Amino acid sequence: MRRQQFLRCALGALLAPVAGPAAHAAASAEPLHWDTRSLVGFGTTLSLQAAHTDPARLREALDAAVALLQRLHGQMNLFDPDSALSRLNREGRLAHPPAELLGLLRRAQAISARSGGSFDVTVQPLWVLYDRCRQQGRLPTSAEREAARQKVGWQGLQLGADEIRLARPGMGVTLNGIAQGHAADLTAQLLRRHGVVHALVDAGEWAAQGRNAKGQPWTLAVADPRQADAWVDRVGLQGACLATSADNPSCFTPDFRHHHILDPRSGDSPPAFAEVSVLAHEGALADALTKVVFMAGPQGAAAVARAWGVGVMTIDKAGRRWSSAGWPGLGA
Repeated sequence: MRRQQFLRCALGALLAPVAGPAAHAAASAEPLHWDTRSLVGFGTTLSLQAAHTDPARLREALDAAVALLQRLHGQMNLFDPDSALSRLNREGRLAHPPAELLGLLRRAQAISARSGGSFDVTVQPLWVLYDRCRQQGRLPTSAEREAARQKVGWQGLQLGADEIRLARPGMGVTLNGIAQGHAADLTAQLLRRHGVVHALVDAGEWAAQGRNAKGQPWTLAVADPRQADAWVDRVGLQGACLATSADNPSCFTPDFRHHHILDPRSGDSPPAFAEVSVLAHEGALADALTKVVFMAGPQGAAAVARAWGVGVMTIDKAGRRWSSAGWPGLGA
């Protein structure tokens, strides 16, 4: 799915901003030095906030994190014809795939298998169809949708250390439903290897560790999918990862009924939810499970939360909010 604008609608304002180098040192006798980085990637602005007692080591860690995010974006960017993902989609095979890309695809395949195909990175042919029809001012016909759906199927994505292959002509892969969470995971891991204990990674989805510059848990606001600059809940991350998917970043109809989140089994958008947020121990999992919950609908959301051991909050098309027992909301 090509998300034309990755809104921060996913998650709104950071409620506990960095206070600067003189901020409270949460777990050390030495003062913490704070620094930030920002860059463009994955269709949005990414940001890093982190602290270390050694400013030089902190700069080194943040520089390495930026380089990692740039490398991941370069591998997975559907708009760059030279990216590894674009070459796979164009040629149907990719020799000697980058380790990060192969690792992400393996994680995606495992989630697809366990979710019964509710999450599927091979939905790209459906996105291409809907985007083409949008440019023509219409929705796909049932026949067009079914033809595109026949090119979708996670089992047809064949992964090997030496080669990735698409089993059928016309298949394609999009990582827009998991790449940002995966990038948050890898970036947080890199920062920890550099000795960074306190950090907030915004790679389009969020990963937190330690505390903020005030010595408090990182707290984020989940944006309202229908009202700009409004939020529906606040969440204390406590070292977890948070992901949100919503129907409004890219819509095919003004009523939000048809949008960029597409069910790989029906070929159409799931009808019930406007927004889904998932809190999990892993960003890639949280990111992917937002789509699984979208597909499950109101009748299946609680079962998904229980089965995967995650916190879930949903908002339906009428604005009604529901949260699972594991959702640590603090209220709006």
